[in-house]
Order: sequence, then structure tokens, then C-alpha cells
Amino acid sequence: MTKSKPIHPDFLFMLEFKDKIVIDLFCDLREFILGLHPDSNELLYHTHALTTVFSISEKLSDAYCMIPIYTNHLNLGFNKGTLLKDPHNLLTGTGNLIRHIPVKNPGDYRNDEVKQLIKSAANFAINDMDKPTKSTGETISKIKKNK
Repeated sequence: MTKSKPIHPDFLFMLEFKDKIVIDLFCDLREFILGLHPDSNELLYHTHALTTVFSISEKLSDAYCMIPIYTNHLNLGFNKGTLLKDPHNLLTGTGNLIRHIPVKNPGDYRNDEVKQLIKSAANFAINDMDKPTKSTGETISKIKKNK
């Protein structure tokens, strides 16, 4: 098995403030997603949650899923979750577009149903994209550093 790309230093700095179980889950889930779509760009944010967003381009609007990390838990979010077919009723939430799967252990995402949902979300994003991407496999940090 190939190790995925390293976590960006800006993100890693913030991640290290989280509980070990949350860090371990994040690292495994990130590797799982990148294993399914290795050309994804990672857009990194720190707002109300520390979040890595997986996009087929360098734009947030072309994102297909994300991992928001809160104080003691994380989710596998789908940016256009309400538009995806979810035959196993995995997705929760009440927003206009975003839906998520609560993640407490690897079994919550390391299964064929979630694998198909991630692939479906990536394909939806590819088909919905306005114009071709300029980059693939890049990490783009939007995390503001304290000076």
C-alpha cells in the first residue's frame, strides 16, 4: 500500500491540538479518500472547524467531500450531499446542500457503501465542473498564520 502525501505543516500544527483518537481517525480517513481519488486537490481551512476539503480543481465550488474536525469528533462531509443518490441512507444533516456521515471509528467509512458514495460524489463534481482544472494533487492552505 502506498503512503499518501504528507499533511501540510499549517494543518498539522493545528491538528496536533486535537485528541489522539481524532488525529488517528482523520489520518486514516484522509488516506482512504486519497486512495480513492489520488488526484484530488486538498484545500485547507481553519474556521469554526479545522477542515480539509477534497476538490477536483483548485476551487471550493468543485469540492466533493471534506473532513471537518471539531473539538472531539469529525465528520465525512459531502458538499453536494443533497444531490447525491444515497440508497443506504448514510447521510445526515439539514442544510440546503451539505450532508455528512458522523465518524466515530473506521467502520463508519471503511465499507463499500461509503466508498461508492465518495466515488459518486467525485464523479458528480467532475460532471458539474465549469471548466478544466489547472492543477491536480495539490495542497492549498487557506489557513492564516498567527504572527
